[in-house]
Amino acid sequence: LKFSVQANIFPADFPASHAMPSGVALVQGSNDWAPVVWQKSVPKTGSKASKSASEVNAARRVGQAVETEKKFGGGGNSSVSMTSTAKKLDENGEIFRHATVSHEFKQALQQARLAKKVSQAALATAINEKSSVINEYESGKAIPKGDIINKLNRALGVRLPKAK
Repeated sequence: LKFSVQANIFPADFPASHAMPSGVALVQGSNDWAPVVWQKSVPKTGSKASKSASEVNAARRVGQAVETEKKFGGGGNSSVSMTSTAKKLDENGEIFRHATVSHEFKQALQQARLAKKVSQAALATAINEKSSVINEYESGKAIPKGDIINKLNRALGVRLPKAK
């Protein structure tokens, strides 16, 4: 293999002034490192209303007109007010509960696991899940997921009842 290196990469009519400067030339005249200080702008007096209670009370004593405004739900990150959400929960008490596994499902899972003589941790590793998932299914705290139930069916060799 032969490699040829071309010394001049610029065409013959390319002016030398357009060539890239060397590193030393950049360092010589470019020492423009001046500190920049950012400061928070101070609010102009009189343009914004006073918020402290002592200043509001002093203005009332003098007899100046004081306008007060109460904001409900201010500063929140929700477009729905908190009162309407609480009202919905009060009106529909039982509708907003999470679905959990049924008692029949809990019993069937536990009996199938014990019949195979497998621990919760071993069953969890067999289906590539955490052992806490098996524990939550057997205690009835978990929200049922179809893919996990199918994995349990295959690993235990049984048909578990529908998780309602």
